[in-house]
Amino acid sequence: MISAEQVANLIRDAIPGAQVQVEDPLQDGQHFTAIVVAEAFRGLTMIKQHRMVNDALKSYLEDGSIHALQLKTYTPEQWAASQVQIT
Repeated sequence: MISAEQVANLIRDAIPGAQVQVEDPLQDGQHFTAIVVAEAFRGLTMIKQHRMVNDALKSYLEDGSIHALQLKTYTPEQWAASQVQIT
């Protein structure tokens, strides 16, 4: 089992400077939601942004430790315009 904080740290390690919020809404250590805001996403399509995050978690996704990951990714400008708040 993996924790939401571990997932967040893996994403931060793979995407330096990223702001990351991860939750485990079912509290089962397998289903996660994540918001990632990163300068590294600038100029990338949403699919490429999601691939960057998925690559950071690849081994956990492949071995089934992470069963589901719902992602929302933003550049800093998109985040500011979205008016969504990371807590």
